[in-house]
Amino acid sequence: MRLEPIEKPRGLLMRLGYWLSRRQLGGVMSPLKVIYARAPTLTWTSLVIGPTVEKGLSLEPELRLLITTQSSLINGCTFCADLHMAQAVQARIGLERFKALPDFAASPLFSEWERAVLAYTEEVTRRRTVSDAVFESLRKHASEKEIVEITWLNAVGNFYNLMAVPLELESDGFTDLALRHAEKRPASLRA
Repeated sequence: MRLEPIEKPRGLLMRLGYWLSRRQLGGVMSPLKVIYARAPTLTWTSLVIGPTVEKGLSLEPELRLLITTQSSLINGCTFCADLHMAQAVQARIGLERFKALPDFAASPLFSEWERAVLAYTEEVTRRRTVSDAVFESLRKHASEKEIVEITWLNAVGNFYNLMAVPLELESDGFTDLALRHAEKRPASLRA
């Protein structure tokens, strides 16, 4: 990390954020300690974006996580990729498809619809634009609302990547914590 993490935050909002992160993920996430503890007013943006990603989109939860994980992997954001995969484990979504993202175009694990979404996500993340062919492929499978949601979600993923990568925030190991926690669940509750 380029900035030292702040382990003991000031202010009620930050202390609450640290507590919630520990409760939900098993530890305090690096962006809280490095970014938001230094500039707490920035937290409000995430407090609006988070619930919108979770409950405000019509896209399936697994597809949302595949989109944001893919942009994180392309951008080299190990923190974000780890966080998204931990969320997948917590939601009882298998990690096999997440591990296959680098080869999504040839992988039988993805449908045509998902490959169109991931090709669009990849091209927009890499080039900040998209070719007519990739857009038309997405349009064949997605409604206009879904296209807007996919575009917005990819932009959100890139937004968080652009904070974490320059500050060299690395994986917090949340996927491993989530997997260990999942193993402790009774067999009847495991995915």
